[in-house]
Amino acid sequence: MQPIATESPSPSPSATTPALSSPRLAKRRPPFLIADASVAAGRRVKLELPIARLMSGTPVALPLMVTHGLDEGPTMWLSAAVHGDELCGVEIIRRVHEATHARTLHGTLIAVPVVNVHGFNAGDRYLPDRRDLNRSFPGSARGSLAGRIAHLMMTEVIGRCSIGIDLHTGSDHRINLPQVRGDLRNPEVAALAETFAAPLSLHARTRDGSLRAAATEAGATVLLFEGGEADRFDEATIRIGTAGVLRCMAAAGMIDDAPSPTVPTRYALGSHWIRATRSGIVQLGVGLGDDVAAGATVATVHDPYGDKLGVIRSRTAGVVIALTQRPLVNRGDAVAHIAELSELPPAAVT
Repeated sequence: MQPIATESPSPSPSATTPALSSPRLAKRRPPFLIADASVAAGRRVKLELPIARLMSGTPVALPLMVTHGLDEGPTMWLSAAVHGDELCGVEIIRRVHEATHARTLHGTLIAVPVVNVHGFNAGDRYLPDRRDLNRSFPGSARGSLAGRIAHLMMTEVIGRCSIGIDLHTGSDHRINLPQVRGDLRNPEVAALAETFAAPLSLHARTRDGSLRAAATEAGATVLLFEGGEADRFDEATIRIGTAGVLRCMAAAGMIDDAPSPTVPTRYALGSHWIRATRSGIVQLGVGLGDDVAAGATVATVHDPYGDKLGVIRSRTAGVVIALTQRPLVNRGDAVAHIAELSELPPAAVT
């Protein structure tokens, strides 16, 4: 593994300036060591960590961008495309990097814009063996392909960080309201969610095998960001995600400025999917972010002749955080995801 590009180093002091006249130069941070690379303070380096080879013999590598600031601070990771067709996070990471600079960064930022490289190249959510990478953590150096990628992420990236944000989108022809998920009964996670200030912060337990579960077990403070849909750039989601990441970096003392939130986040203790009671063609009656009352009509189902087959109603009051984008449904298919709002953040609820 070799660096493939670096950011220019900070300008050297002039010949007339004493070498140790600047406190920053006198106390320059040691380099950041990752895999077999050494990243000097004040530089951004692009790396490729070997994963495996394709059946054609073409090497496949995990792309990393390491920004090692001149000043001390926390080490944070950003990850995207754990599912290969979830693209909004890739653009969020690009915009975060555009807004940050190694010379002014306090701490170190490790970004992995594409975790599931195989799925990303194939336009597929999963790996070639149909394994879900986000159910394969913490992985194993001698396990399946998914397990090996997960192990590489854990040892080379997550194990070096105290804070992390994992970026996702909707799947299976679904679109998600921009939201963060995490164990919001943990005060540190709740504070990070409040800082991120997505339209919704959803309390969600970790799932076995997920990146968030393994990273939490390793001692990191982790948020999962959801928004938009697979195979698409959703500009509203990207803007919200980028601003939220920058706010979290500012709150951690890594950068000096970040966009102010437009509205405070809303909290939800739980959520549930509303499913089709009949097979047919669904017409949605609500939009993302809409508040719904218990018993409110969410959608109607018709047959191909246009005859109404049934009405789909919300069981509880809440806010719509995801919707199907596929008009054809079978009985039992998920149609709308409703989050049950709380007046208080979950960490404050006893």
